[in-house]
Amino acid sequence: MIKQDVEQLVACAIEARQQSYSPYSNFAVGAALLCEDGTIYKGCNIENASYGLTNCAERTAIFKAISEDHRKFKALAVVADTEGPCAPCGACRQVINEFKIPTIIMANLMGNMKIVSIEELLPFSFSDCDVVGK
Repeated sequence: MIKQDVEQLVACAIEARQQSYSPYSNFAVGAALLCEDGTIYKGCNIENASYGLTNCAERTAIFKAISEDHRKFKALAVVADTEGPCAPCGACRQVINEFKIPTIIMANLMGNMKIVSIEELLPFSFSDCDVVGK
């Protein structure tokens, strides 16, 4: 990934974070997904009083892209107001793995950043290779 792409994705994730609906946790998260064709989809976390129905920023961005017929991705950035770079939760890691997003940029509002591969983020993952009959 080139520095300009990383900076643009993090900026888009910060922008998306402003749309967060997080009245229960007050933990706003933003994400930005870069498609192979250069399109960027932004997502924020969207909470619900029934906590299990909450959707994370990463999955919001990915689901928006998938719903618009994008299937090939370059990178995903996730940003929150955390002490260190914000890491995706386990559910998001599995969805990131499902759609084979190769580069994950974890960042915070203070400019701290860590860039990892999906293999680093989710080693020994469950994938389409594990599905019986496929």
